[in-house]
Amino acid sequence: MNSFFAGTSILYFLGCVALGVLYAWLLYRGNKNLDKKLQYGLTAIRVIAIAAIAWLLFAPLIKTLNYTLDKPIIIIGQDNSLSVGQVKAAGFNQKLYEDNLKTLQDKLSDKYEVKVYNFSDSIAEGFNFKNQGKLTDASGFFQKVRDEYTNRNIGAIVLATDGIFNHGGNPLYSINQINAPVYTIALGDSIPKRDLLISNVNYNNIVYLDDDFTIEVQVQAFQSDRENTTLTVSQNGSKVAQQSVVIKGNSFIKTIPIKLHAGKIGVQKYTVQLAALSNEITTRNNSQTFYVEVIDGRQKVLLAAASPHPDLSVLKEAISINKHYEVKLALADDLNTTDPSKYDLIVLYQLPDVQNISASFLQKITALKKPVWYILGAQSGINAFNKIQNQVNLTSSDGSVQEVYPDIASGFTSFNLTEEDQKIFSAFDPLLSPFGRLTVNASVSPVFNQRIGKVSTQQPLLFFTNENGLKVGYLMGEGLWRWKLSEAKNEVGQSSLNDLISKTVQYLSVKDDKRRFKVFTSKSAYDENEAIQFNATLYNDSYQAINEPEVNLQIKNEAGKVFNYTFSKTNNAYQLDAGTMVAGNYSYVSNTSIGGKKFTASGSFYVNSLIAEYQQTTANHQLLNTIAKQSNGELFMPADLLKIADEILKNENIKTISYEDRKYDELINMKWLFGLILLLLSVEWFLRKRNGEL
Repeated sequence: MNSFFAGTSILYFLGCVALGVLYAWLLYRGNKNLDKKLQYGLTAIRVIAIAAIAWLLFAPLIKTLNYTLDKPIIIIGQDNSLSVGQVKAAGFNQKLYEDNLKTLQDKLSDKYEVKVYNFSDSIAEGFNFKNQGKLTDASGFFQKVRDEYTNRNIGAIVLATDGIFNHGGNPLYSINQINAPVYTIALGDSIPKRDLLISNVNYNNIVYLDDDFTIEVQVQAFQSDRENTTLTVSQNGSKVAQQSVVIKGNSFIKTIPIKLHAGKIGVQKYTVQLAALSNEITTRNNSQTFYVEVIDGRQKVLLAAASPHPDLSVLKEAISINKHYEVKLALADDLNTTDPSKYDLIVLYQLPDVQNISASFLQKITALKKPVWYILGAQSGINAFNKIQNQVNLTSSDGSVQEVYPDIASGFTSFNLTEEDQKIFSAFDPLLSPFGRLTVNASVSPVFNQRIGKVSTQQPLLFFTNENGLKVGYLMGEGLWRWKLSEAKNEVGQSSLNDLISKTVQYLSVKDDKRRFKVFTSKSAYDENEAIQFNATLYNDSYQAINEPEVNLQIKNEAGKVFNYTFSKTNNAYQLDAGTMVAGNYSYVSNTSIGGKKFTASGSFYVNSLIAEYQQTTANHQLLNTIAKQSNGELFMPADLLKIADEILKNENIKTISYEDRKYDELINMKWLFGLILLLLSVEWFLRKRNGEL
């Protein structure tokens, strides 16, 4: 396409005019019937119409220029956090500060576009002087400025804060991404005040019942040299630990480890408290509350056998290494007095036995549908074994045994065996396996296959089956004590056999969650400025996720107050945003019904109190000065903040920017031009007809 202003286009245009003149000359050159003035007028109309029609054939471009003025944007960011409100410098007038900040906005609005934000743990438009924010995130404020004013004319940023930033990144690294001076207003007091505080507590959110665990309490003190205080730890209101602390120096910091005992299941509330000193600037930071969930993670394992055997010691030792497993050994007569329903996993070592002394005990197990690990050997009653389970069948008539070596099976993924472990197992002595033909009636996951001499077979040695969620393990041989001796002979540092037994027990004892109605929070612990998120799933009889019924939720706090909610439906599940909640321990119960059946799910979560704003009371004016200098701005005290307007007016780099907007449009798109051509031709035709011309 051609530009209207290009040299070649001008030649085309002149050619179109010449064509119009030629056409009009040929039409009117010998006409003696028309008045001369009328003839000249009709000629001019014909020249214009023909030239316009011819010019449209070249589809020229028409350029339009528009100029947009972009006034400088002045952004005011006001710190609305607790630290600004709790510590003020001597002589600071809060009312005057608020009025001056608003006056500054008005003065700047005369010449600039002014945007005002307040920031703490969140960012909002406008001023807010309530100072209730739980955290201070200045880097988030600068991020918002970058996101919302990209490619805009940012003239300057006015930042009113105390320089205490306890969330997000360091704002000093954010200002380089915004090409504008930052004028800082130094709030708070940079002179350290007498204060004693708990600056941090390190702890694990989850511990196991009857375990000892250690918390680390970081104590700080300012302007309190040679003072003494007492650190107390309380659990659910009862004192469980106490320690004296001697403060040495006016800038004191010490990390104190405290050992606690998890003796009760559930969410436990712990409070760490420092005895207050006289004339502290605040005592809000002398205590900190946190929550620890104590769970009974111990799995109970029953090791049952008809008589003693060296393998039993190997099994018991390997299982007991993991402190989350509790093992009981039951032999002979003890079997009849043992209740297998109290155990998460039952290891049947050569049971059923050839003497069949465990018949009544095995009947109890069959009815329980518990995970079982069968270990077969020379004393196993093969016929009885074939009857009490239907996954494996072993045809053996004479009770003889054969030596089988472990051969690593490929494709096993239920747990990992390292390459080093595989080498160690391949070198182990053989186990003694009942001789006979082994038939497996279900799909299996073999860890080891049997190797007889140097011949590898596809007969499994250690393998698992899973029928309708019930896991069963099989080891088709005795002699684990030989493997233990092989490790000792080869001086293996970490026992691969113990690791194998532990992983086998863990795999078999972990229960698959087959509940039809599940409700859970996105995490177990929240901060008090975080929204509590719930998810729920409901399954029909075919275990397909559905979401037709309504799902209700009740949340109860420590005081017994109940909050009621209804879940929102997603594609095939449920979701709920319960909003933020005050610090404390909460329990919840959710219910729904489908097909006349009622379903209930329950759980708990806790909300941690945010005290970060109380953990630093000394303003960081040095950081504010660095931010100002690095961005070519300036630091101002609150009493002088109105001078910022004069500094901005004097800054020659803060000026209005003019943007040129060029727009090209094809002449053929101007519809009015067709109307003009039609009008000209119509006028010419009318005048010709009126004067007797065809």
